[in-house]
Amino acid sequence: MSARDEILGRVRTALQDAPDSPPPAWTYGAGAAVADVPALFAERVEDYRATVQRVGAGQVADAVTEALGSAGTVVVPDGLPSEWLPDGLETVVDDGSLGAGDLDRIDAVVTGSAVGIAVTGTIVLDHGPGQGRRALSLVPDLHVCVVREADLVADVPEAVARLQSSIDAGRPLTWISGPSATSDIELQRVEGVHGPRTLRVLLVSEGP
Repeated sequence: MSARDEILGRVRTALQDAPDSPPPAWTYGAGAAVADVPALFAERVEDYRATVQRVGAGQVADAVTEALGSAGTVVVPDGLPSEWLPDGLETVVDDGSLGAGDLDRIDAVVTGSAVGIAVTGTIVLDHGPGQGRRALSLVPDLHVCVVREADLVADVPEAVARLQSSIDAGRPLTWISGPSATSDIELQRVEGVHGPRTLRVLLVSEGP
């Protein structure tokens, strides 16, 4: 008997008592079993050296003030909820006319988000209202991103299912896992090369 015949014989023996019914179907996008999605999301985002502050819906403006710190110039996308911005904050509302050089001279950007993924600590922007064009989240050195708990999902398949309408519409998606970082040939971590050096996430609960 050849080795091939012996292996196939063992496979047949192992399968002879297997049930005829197929295993339960797995639905893509059903989501992983995660006990506390917001807590895991916050933990994984911080693993990427970003900061996470959990706030109530009525505390966003104060949290934005704190997150911006000493930033002198702030750009915001069209459609960002006005209640997320503190009174008196001077902002530039992006109308699409700011070039890369203009954005590079701006200290910070405040945006919303489409989805937050707990298992990977990833934030996804589909660049709808309140999120702006891709350049806004890639050029300024500080990105303050507001993520609502209602927009959190457990894993990537669930996120893709949630984003299906944006995908069908051909809208760009920006996937953010912490501040921009890379390593040189000596494995020295360098931040801010391909995007913001600092990412501060405000995780907003449903409560006040």
